[in-house]
Amino acid sequence: MSTIRFNLPTILTFSRIFLIPFFIIVTPGSPFLGISIFLIASLTDFLDGYLARRSGQITKFGIILDPIADKFLIISALILLVDMVRLPAWIAIIIIVREFVVTALRVVALSKNIVIPAETGGKLKTAAQMVSIILLLLPGGIGDLDFYDAGLVLMYIALVLALISGIKYTVSFWKQVQ
Repeated sequence: MSTIRFNLPTILTFSRIFLIPFFIIVTPGSPFLGISIFLIASLTDFLDGYLARRSGQITKFGIILDPIADKFLIISALILLVDMVRLPAWIAIIIIVREFVVTALRVVALSKNIVIPAETGGKLKTAAQMVSIILLLLPGGIGDLDFYDAGLVLMYIALVLALISGIKYTVSFWKQVQ
């Protein structure tokens, strides 16, 4: 496993970061275009990991950059939703603090040549957040299903998953650095 190599998975990860300003600027005035940009950025999250595993191009750089790109995208969306009065600030704050704590632990572990890769709980949390963000940005609903209500319930689930996976990362970190 090499440290830094620019390959297709890494380029896809960087493209996710590159799309964030467009998502932030476009979404308040054109939610459907913003959702489209968010979906493309979210798709790169799936593709970069899939391609890296399939082609054997997993790098330490990619293992660290991928979740950071996810965090940038999610944190940007959470702040945007708070600004649009679609999400309570306290939910965004708890999730953002969790993201910074986990990232800090990963950086400290990496400084000791320990890689703490993404685990299932963190991946489920990210997926729940991404779907929730889309639902919270969508206007209206279908029949009796209000997209906002469904998005908020899913965000509460994502919040619980964030806290559980954050605790798991912390425990894994302490076990590995001792």
